[in-house]
Formats: sequence, structure tokens, C-alpha cells
Amino acid sequence: MTEQGVYKDPTSGEYPEYLIDMLKELTMADGVSGDEKPVRDFIIDQIRDRVDSWHVDNMGNLIAFKKGTGLNRKVMLAAHMDEVGLLITGINENGLLKFKAVGGIETRALVGKRVRIGKERVPGVIGCKPIHLQDAAERKSPVKKSGLTIDIGAKDREQAEQSVAVGDTAVFAYDPVEFGEHKFMAKALDDRVGCVLLMELLKNRYPFDLYGCFTVQEEIGLKGAKAASFAVSPDTAIVLEGTTCYDLTGTSEHMMSTRLGDGPALTVMDRSVISDRGLYKFITQTAEEQGIPWQVKRTISGGTDAGRIQVSGTGVRVCTIAVPCRYIHTPVSVMDKRDFFHALKLAEATLAGLNNWLRETYQNQSGGESNV
Repeated sequence: MTEQGVYKDPTSGEYPEYLIDMLKELTMADGVSGDEKPVRDFIIDQIRDRVDSWHVDNMGNLIAFKKGTGLNRKVMLAAHMDEVGLLITGINENGLLKFKAVGGIETRALVGKRVRIGKERVPGVIGCKPIHLQDAAERKSPVKKSGLTIDIGAKDREQAEQSVAVGDTAVFAYDPVEFGEHKFMAKALDDRVGCVLLMELLKNRYPFDLYGCFTVQEEIGLKGAKAASFAVSPDTAIVLEGTTCYDLTGTSEHMMSTRLGDGPALTVMDRSVISDRGLYKFITQTAEEQGIPWQVKRTISGGTDAGRIQVSGTGVRVCTIAVPCRYIHTPVSVMDKRDFFHALKLAEATLAGLNNWLRETYQNQSGGESNV
């Protein structure tokens, strides 16, 4: 599959393998919502020589800028840096840690998982009452988050406080793995896949002004995107995401939000946004013309930064290009590398043709309906 640093596949073509290596590094960085600095620092090191300028705003968003070569329009690309995780809320007398989830994590995905805590990445494991001691009712009932604690091997509170503190964040401690046919497993594919795509897209210069926004706190309410889009005030925005994939055996067709290997997913509607019809049509036509496989995200659950960007200022034309990921918000999210590379190919082709679409769209808009 890999030869002299090149990923080869008959359907997705050839791409530099360093993109997968970069994704591995980025998923190993820890960045729970509100604590994204390690991820942001890594990205800054990668893009500082690719852009005209960059800055970090008061919320922690990283906003990079590339001046356009002609068209007086602003395009925003967004990918969020944060991941779901845990917040340490207390330390028991016996040294076990209490915690709350940051973002949407199902309790069943927590039991028995390895974690690392804080800047020192203190190792721990999430434990619960052993099955041998559970009564019949407990065995049949869902696990309660209140019954879970993190064990860092401390004998008591005093010893635990030497390593961790209330307010520290914790992430799943699982390294990325390539396995099977084209598959890649890691924590935080939502949305480190989008971050890597955006980093790569910043290599090029475009006719329009391009703002690459690596946002914070998406997992707890799309907060960073609201501030970033207010500052940028874009005409058009494309969100690069890792999205839900549920294509397992026995799943009804209409419940399969996306399928691994069927290409990047485009969102018509979710709980946060209805995509701009014109931009959506332009992207799908671009995919068809370029022979890039793509799919529609069938379910409308969840939301993305597009929801906040769309309602910024006087309104923004938005759409989302996403990489399907199984087992999202767990330590073992799985993507198909072909979907990842096809998402990059589609984003590159979209930006290459976006100049003409912007010109036509805004010319038509200026001559559109009005009673003024």
C-alpha cells in the first residue's frame, strides 16, 4: 500500500503518506474542549510557513490567513481542534478520582478504558463495581456514570494530589493503529481528520481571501466557531469534519448515516444547520465531474460548526465535507483512508473551482429580488 512515502490506491489515486503520519501525531495530542493548547501548538508549527499571518483569539481559536490573488471575497475553512474527554471534579479519600464527561460520551464506552490526565499525562483506568459483586438488578441495568471513578494507583487523596488536581482534563489513552484493508483506528478522529485536511489545503493560494480557522469547544456547543466567524465575517464557509458512521451488520438501510469506503459525506441538514443549496449543488457537481465518490449523510442527528457560522453577521453560505468515522466519541474511532483522501481531493477540487461559483452567485444575488 505504501511505497517510498506514497499511499497508492486504484480509486483514490496517490497521496503522500505523511498525511497519515501527521494524523497519527495529531490524534496522539490531547485537546479536550477548553484545553486545546497541545493540538493548537502542533498545528501552528505545521502551518506557520504556509500562511501570510496567523493569530490566536481570546477563546483559543487559531485563525490563519492567506491573501487572495484577485476576487474580493472571503472564504472560511473550519475544523475543530477539541475532542471529547473528561474533567476531574473531585478526589476521594481513597485516591480515586471523580469526573464528569466533557462532550457526548456514552457511559458504556467508559468502563475499563485507559486514560491519561493533565499536562503530565498521568496514566489511569476507569473502574466500576466488578460483576462478581453485582446483584441481578445491577447486571441488567445500564452502568451509571456516578458509579465510575478513575484509578491512578494512588493509596489516598494526599498521594493522588501530588499528580493530579481538580480541574484537570483527561483523554482516552489509546495509540493510533492501521489495520485491515485501508482502515485507521484512533481517538479524536472527530475532528483531527478535518484539522489535517485544513492544514494541507493551506499550502495553496486562491483567488479569494482564505481564512483557515481551527476552532475550539465545538463538542460543547460550537462555541469557538461563533467567535471565529464573527471575526472573519466570511461570504462562504466549508466545514471539514469527522462524522458518524453506522454501517454495521443488521442495521436498517435508513439508519446508516454513512458507510465506510463510500467517500466523503455531505450534509443536507442536521440539528444545527441546513446547508446552502447552491453550495451543496456546486460541491456535488464538482465530485461528479472529477469522478470522486461521495455520499449524503442520511441522518440529521448531531451538529457541526456550520450551524454557528451560518448565522454569523448577516448570514453565511455554508456546507460540510466530512470523513465517515465508526465508533465516534470512543477511544477506537475507525475511518477508511480512501474516504480521507477522497475528502481531500474533493476539497481541493471545490476550492479550485470556487472562484467562478462565487462570482456567478454574487452577481446573481446583486440582481436578485428586492423591493428597495
